[in-house]
Amino acid sequence: MTPKLKRFRVTNFRSVDDSGWVEVDDVTALIGTNESGKTNMLLPLWKLNPAKEGAIHPTSDYPRKYYNKIRHEKPKPVFIEAIFDVGTELARQLADETGMPIDQMREVSMSRRFEGEPVVDFPNATPARDIDQNRALNLLSRAETDLTAMTALKTEEDLKNLALAAIGSAKTKVSGFNEIGPLQLDELISAFGAVKTDNAPKTSTVVPRYLRLSEELEKVKSEISREHPREVESAVNLVLESLPKFVYYSNYGNLDSEIYLPHVIQNMSRADIGAKEQAKARTLKVLFEFVRLQPKEILELGRDFKDPQNRQPTDDEIAAIAEKKKQRSILLQSASTLLTMEFRSWWRQGEYRFRFEADGDHFRIWVSDDKRPEEIELEGRSTGIQWFLSFYLVFLVESADAHQGAILLLDEPGISLHPLAQRDLSEFFDSLAETNQLIYTSHSPFLVDADRLDRARKVYVGEDGTSKISPDLRASDGDITQRGAGYAVHAALGLTVAESLLLGCEPVIVEGPSDQHYLNGIKTLLIASGRLKPGRELVFPPAGGAKGVKAVASILGGRDEELPVALFDSDLQGRNTAKSLREGLYVAEPNLVLEIGSFTGMADSEIEDLAPPELVARELDRWQCGSDVPFAEEMKSGAPIVPQIEAWAMRNKVQFAKPGWKVELAKRVKQRLLVEGAQSQSLSSEILDLWQNLFNAFQAARSSAKASAPSGKVGAN
Repeated sequence: MTPKLKRFRVTNFRSVDDSGWVEVDDVTALIGTNESGKTNMLLPLWKLNPAKEGAIHPTSDYPRKYYNKIRHEKPKPVFIEAIFDVGTELARQLADETGMPIDQMREVSMSRRFEGEPVVDFPNATPARDIDQNRALNLLSRAETDLTAMTALKTEEDLKNLALAAIGSAKTKVSGFNEIGPLQLDELISAFGAVKTDNAPKTSTVVPRYLRLSEELEKVKSEISREHPREVESAVNLVLESLPKFVYYSNYGNLDSEIYLPHVIQNMSRADIGAKEQAKARTLKVLFEFVRLQPKEILELGRDFKDPQNRQPTDDEIAAIAEKKKQRSILLQSASTLLTMEFRSWWRQGEYRFRFEADGDHFRIWVSDDKRPEEIELEGRSTGIQWFLSFYLVFLVESADAHQGAILLLDEPGISLHPLAQRDLSEFFDSLAETNQLIYTSHSPFLVDADRLDRARKVYVGEDGTSKISPDLRASDGDITQRGAGYAVHAALGLTVAESLLLGCEPVIVEGPSDQHYLNGIKTLLIASGRLKPGRELVFPPAGGAKGVKAVASILGGRDEELPVALFDSDLQGRNTAKSLREGLYVAEPNLVLEIGSFTGMADSEIEDLAPPELVARELDRWQCGSDVPFAEEMKSGAPIVPQIEAWAMRNKVQFAKPGWKVELAKRVKQRLLVEGAQSQSLSSEILDLWQNLFNAFQAARSSAKASAPSGKVGAN
């Protein structure tokens, strides 16, 4: 088993004062807004045990507010500590090296200060520094019992008695010791040495048993004087050799479409080029390695005949040059086919074909796909496909080579990718994690696996201005930076919930969230009263206004080829949009488009007119209690309520607390409806009949559409 990172802690590094212990999985996502400090959580891990580079730069790595203090500190503070599970095999080797139990060797820590090399420790190792009093007494008592039972030679009687006396004295001393450490054992061993055994007969049985007692005490002393594993050089070296390196990527080196081979050959061996050129050189190196080509070979095979004396080539020389160019062409075709086949097994956003072409000193990459068969240079395709190809090559080749077993740290991967491609990338991370643990940063919900939210960590800026990290993904806690950090996670969860929620449900598109609140409350009360028994769950996705209904209807209609029911207010905009839909998208099924006025019997009525007007007025006055004239005193029954509220607010200079007052009012009315609706006498039969008619119309419209649709399909193209 390759040692695995279990948790890490960043302290005193850039914007991070103290991250606390961060638990990690095979794949761990650090989610946060821009400038939250995500990168500052990755960089210390890289610099703990880098596969390459990873030098500490005081001017950028020391926290700015402590820069002068740290600059003069000796020793400088620890900036990173990590705990690894080394596995049973390595733990057994460490136990052999240190004499410690295997279970105490299973976890290893590595830390690093701003100066010096990484430091290895064993957090669970607890070498004994004393022994229990009973253990010492047992050793003495067993020796005493054995010697007492022995039949000594006449010449040994005195020696036996002296030995027993020494043991008896030792037992008395042991009973008086508060602790028995190396010093106390030395005292006992020294006292036993006072009994001279040199002149005892060689056939003595007393002396061997008596000397064995001292040996047993020496062994115990050695046991409790053992070095801590961190002091055992062979064990520390074994850990340093075995722990995985960290590989950090932030520049993925997108490939260019046209490559000048002499520069490629030169840059592959240079260390004095910039970071961008280094990244490109690395990607080109793995490209040629992946397709089993050598840039120098491709260059040499394409050389034309050149003679300093302008001599014309012979027929044999022309044939040899032609043969080399043919060989180069075959090699490039073979490499193109290999890359195309391998790439298709991973990239799912189209059937891409790659073609390599060499022309003199130039090497080009052409790309086509099943929908656009004409070839376009790689640089002319999207940034996403360039990034994906470069990323694919680097990780498939390098992770199986120099980075074997390394822990991969990816900073903002896949920014330029389409959301669906980002989801594919997230799945690819799982396959990478079979051989390499992986930690990445992102702010995209499409790179957060909603099925594995346990491996997401929220990074945000705390009130003290330092970067924090937490597994608590609630988006509503703390200030705006915390809410922003959790938003990507909640958006990912929302995408998954939305996908699953609509499966098996009957959607009714509404204009906005206020409609959603009212209709969900009404549905609950109708079901509770026995007036509604839906065969499928009714859901009310809001379209963000009347104009958005067409777009949402098209999306939901494309999901199962059935247009959903749409409900509009009967104000001017609602009526116009409903008319447009009946003449366009819903021309084959105009009965799926419903208006509130058809049920309330009032022109210009809106969703608010479905609720008892007295209850709406009461909740409005409770909310806007600062008005001198309560709305309930001016409200006129039998007329749409929203225009009345707006006119009342203008007359009485009532300013609603925030935009979207209709949504806030809807929440309050819905809550009161659910409380009072539990009492059977609180709602009139007239209002219940109105609601039942509306919901019956939802079901009738859908049933009618299904019955009239040819081949089970509803709606016009």
